[in-house]
Amino acid sequence: MSKNADVIIIGSGIIGNSIAYHLVQQGLKVMVLERDNIGDGASSRNGAGVRLSGRVSPESDLAEDAVRNYWPTLSEELGLDLEYERRGGLNLAFTNAHKSGLEKALKKSHAAGVNAEIISGDEARKICPHVSEIVTNALWCPDDGVANPMLATLGYYRMAKKMGVHYITGEDVISIKKFRGRARQVITSRGNVYEADKIILAAGFNSRRIAETVGLHLPFLKRIDECIITEPMPKMFSERITTADGNLYLHQTKHGSFIIGGNTNLERYEKNYDAKPQNTTVAAADKARLAMKYIPALAEAKIVRQWAGWLDSCVDRLPILQENPEVPGLVLACGFSGHGFAIAPSVGKVVSEIALGQEPHIDVSALSYDRFKAKGVGTIESV
Repeated sequence: MSKNADVIIIGSGIIGNSIAYHLVQQGLKVMVLERDNIGDGASSRNGAGVRLSGRVSPESDLAEDAVRNYWPTLSEELGLDLEYERRGGLNLAFTNAHKSGLEKALKKSHAAGVNAEIISGDEARKICPHVSEIVTNALWCPDDGVANPMLATLGYYRMAKKMGVHYITGEDVISIKKFRGRARQVITSRGNVYEADKIILAAGFNSRRIAETVGLHLPFLKRIDECIITEPMPKMFSERITTADGNLYLHQTKHGSFIIGGNTNLERYEKNYDAKPQNTTVAAADKARLAMKYIPALAEAKIVRQWAGWLDSCVDRLPILQENPEVPGLVLACGFSGHGFAIAPSVGKVVSEIALGQEPHIDVSALSYDRFKAKGVGTIESV
């Protein structure tokens, strides 16, 4: 087995797989190293949202590109039904603080040119009659949608592998080694040494530990994303539901189950960082209560399973996309903070362009690692 490639990608989530797919199309020899199983993190365990609303530039530019130019034809391109649908999204509120949150999200959406508006609770119930009477306002974005996260992640993997990308699982990367100032080798816990002209770090939160081996300190926090899944139910509504405080998101899947998740505000206290992510009874109970509060008809729904995945939560909630000038040959593609699933098709293209030394078709210069550098004594400037 050859341990050399033109490009080595560390991480096989939807970001890494999308990058691999775009690079192999250019005739490059591409290798992907994965510590666990393919897509074993939040890429295949998330709330499935493909949204335009509430993002800020340049992440909003990536979302626009993905929704307009990739998602509508991606199932056909990858030869797998990814269950993508542009259903529309309702972001619900019932307090003044919530409404203020909606106004901020609307401002972001309009700044990005996204079609969105704040509507009354009654108008929200006309769109989705199952919305609770407690809801007084909502942000409505008709272009928000959903897709199946596991199928999308595996769809990219399957097609990239078919086109010649070499995947190796069970390889825990412990360090990157430089030669003459350039990132050149990837060292794993098994003692294997892999070599490439370009190394792309797309390993989620694990990217922080690996980057430190070449002197880069990524400002990430580790957060857990938990979802509960109900039994299949008769068709109730199509819209994706979220709440202004970020504590709930849900939608009904193609086969009838509901995926329900959101923040509990206890994620920062998770201590089981070195093990596989595990669901908690606290999160399950919290999501069930909130789901019934906003969508009372879900009170009789039976929970059949849960899932959890780690998030690489960047301090400013925006990703890092850059070939790092301090370590030439190393391209960073991490820190997606739970926002990466929807923009993965566009990110894959952009990062492939960066790795090839081309001008990215979307300006992501604001997403460089440089934004965290000290700008003066006692001051750290970030986005």
